[in-house]
Amino acid sequence: MRKSSPWKDILSITVMAAEVRMVLYEDDSLQVQYVDGSRLQLSPCGSEFLFEKAPLVSAHPLEQPERIRQRTHFVISTYREQLERALDFRNSFATCPFLSESIIPSERKKRMFIDISEVRWPSLDTDDGMICMQSGTVKITSLDGHAYLCLPKSQHEFTVHFLCKASQKPDSSVVLSEKNNQAQKDKLVEKAGKICTYGSLSGQRLKNKENELHCQIMKSKEPLKKSCVNGTEGREALPSLGAEDTCVYTWVKQCCSVASCPEEWKYPLSLALRCLNKISSMSGIDVNVTKNRILISDVSEERGKEVSVLPRALLLSCSVPHLHRWNFCDSLSQRQSDEEEYSYPELVKVVWYKGITYRLTHKNMNSVEIYPGDGSVFRSEGAYFGNYFTYYSIQEGSGEREEKTYSVNNLPPARPGSLFSVCSLIKQATRILQHCAKIRLSLSHNYRICCWKMVPGMNNTNILPVLLRESLIPSVGRFLAYSDDKVHVIFLDGITLTLNWNFGSFIEKRQVNQGLSLGWCKLTFPDGRDQLLQIEHPGLYERYVTTVISWCRRVTQTSQRKVPTHPLPSVPEENWCVASELEKIKKFNLLLENSGVLNRISSKKNEQSSDNYEPQYSEIFLEEVNERQVSVALKKTSEILQDIDDLLSNSKK
Repeated sequence: MRKSSPWKDILSITVMAAEVRMVLYEDDSLQVQYVDGSRLQLSPCGSEFLFEKAPLVSAHPLEQPERIRQRTHFVISTYREQLERALDFRNSFATCPFLSESIIPSERKKRMFIDISEVRWPSLDTDDGMICMQSGTVKITSLDGHAYLCLPKSQHEFTVHFLCKASQKPDSSVVLSEKNNQAQKDKLVEKAGKICTYGSLSGQRLKNKENELHCQIMKSKEPLKKSCVNGTEGREALPSLGAEDTCVYTWVKQCCSVASCPEEWKYPLSLALRCLNKISSMSGIDVNVTKNRILISDVSEERGKEVSVLPRALLLSCSVPHLHRWNFCDSLSQRQSDEEEYSYPELVKVVWYKGITYRLTHKNMNSVEIYPGDGSVFRSEGAYFGNYFTYYSIQEGSGEREEKTYSVNNLPPARPGSLFSVCSLIKQATRILQHCAKIRLSLSHNYRICCWKMVPGMNNTNILPVLLRESLIPSVGRFLAYSDDKVHVIFLDGITLTLNWNFGSFIEKRQVNQGLSLGWCKLTFPDGRDQLLQIEHPGLYERYVTTVISWCRRVTQTSQRKVPTHPLPSVPEENWCVASELEKIKKFNLLLENSGVLNRISSKKNEQSSDNYEPQYSEIFLEEVNERQVSVALKKTSEILQDIDDLLSNSKK
């Protein structure tokens, strides 16, 4: 029986379940396409959305579609359901959720008097809070009950549910209200310095003051019997708190891959993996012991980090809405074109397409995981990821694990009656990987700044790249290396080549092409056409690729020799780049002064400044000859400078 994907229940609404494709990008922006041709775009912070209505049948092909742009917090009822499902999908994979109180259904709201910012998990030495369900899923619950993690027996992905405060307004009143709530809570704890028992708690003992406070506050929702004992004082009423002192919380579900686990969930994931290993060893079921051992060894170092800081919701309004970028389709032909399905210039994080989910990671290389929805998974493999896909599944009856490897160049045909087509799944994943390769090879990608990362206190990793190395090779072209691992080469015939190269890779491993962080390169022709090439199979353009790779290898080896054996204080890249350029200018000036060219030019100018001077034909001809000589001299000078650089680098060995 086919199992549903973690978010399939979101799309099971019969009335408006018209989503065909949902694409979440690396900056947490979202694009949704519907069956009728309409589209919804959500800003990276989630505070704004743009809805494009479907074109009419009688509309002209060049007619612009009707667009509605609104604040998410003030969405009208026409788009509320669609926006709610889009936000649920976004929050399942985004770094920080967006939770507007006006959109959250009333049954999902929880009003609480305490501020929940972190949770504590059980220790590695105990089995408290660990439950193994009948389906084989392991559930790990935090000690305070504010979060729990579920890991299925397939061990490919896991889900985390946690309580999160709704998005707040970006003003100082929020901070003030939180301080007032904390002061009110401290006052309440001080007043309630007695032994309080409740009949409906079945004798459970409260472990800390926050739990005691929470139980006292819940008396307004459920009639409980209370008996307070305090020696001579007798009964004393607790101060009542109004609704304005509470905070709205809701449960948020995040879906993560076991292979790329976020830092805040590594510890509870290690608990779940240890629990699954115990159950498997007791039952004698064959599991992927090697993979589990590696994962547990990685996350077991988190011992002593039982506290996880929960992700906080973004603000209701964006402080830099001018950074929001919307992708428009100007005509009906662009809407129907397959090339426009990933036209947003950003790396793809998650794609949901007709019930199939594609999850990508971009830490070191582009890799993709395909979840058909039946508990199995396809994972890209190979030297540069994308050449091969490995299929992992578990037989329902016997529980045996099955692995198959498929090559992109030799895919099996679709079989009638199967739940999915392996060929179509892998081809779709390959298109997504190619889009991400184009984005990673684009020189304008790193200049995009995400709006919610500009908020103070958030980590902003999008910095402008710095030029690290520049070389002008005669009769070949100009070579540029940037700090974001991009190499851009402009050949003399007008063709430009861009690839990614990690210049620090040879320090750790000495492999031939270890520096390649992407198995693709991009060629741009003089007429503006772009073409992606596999570096392993460049075809007619092999000489371009081999020339660039040999230069990158030489630069990496040269930089490795210059690395000091003892650590030095970090110096900004801009400083040593400027110093390198100044050193080249000094060399050029030294050569120019010793060549005597300046003396001849100054004497010539003195002769021309005399009153009776008239230029002759021979002098005009000599000036034209001198121009050619200058170009030749400059060419020789560049070669001399290159030789000097090589000599200096060799002398420092």
